[in-house]
Amino acid sequence: MSKFNSQISTLFIVVALVCAFVPVFSVEEAEANLLWNTCLVKITPKCALDIVAAVFENGNMPDPCCNDLVKEGKVCHDTLIKYIADKPMLIAHETEYLKKSDDLWKHCVSISKSA
Repeated sequence: MSKFNSQISTLFIVVALVCAFVPVFSVEEAEANLLWNTCLVKITPKCALDIVAAVFENGNMPDPCCNDLVKEGKVCHDTLIKYIADKPMLIAHETEYLKKSDDLWKHCVSISKSA
């Protein structure tokens, strides 16, 4: 039960981070629902945090999370990272973040192929 509560808490943290970076007014409601229903449900909350840290904070991406990222799909990954990188406080470094996102994707594809 403790593990379940921890996962729920982590999920709320991820949702809060996404909401902080992706204001409701910047995303069409239907598009936001589509992203939530098709993308974010495919990754664990911890891996979602690791992905954000790897792209935006120079964090390290654990190899096991690469499988979640690849399962999420490139379109979902690119779309979510682009939404975050487009925020006014981050846009000055958007090119850098998008390159890091692509590098992360390539790394994760190579990891998931070797597994």
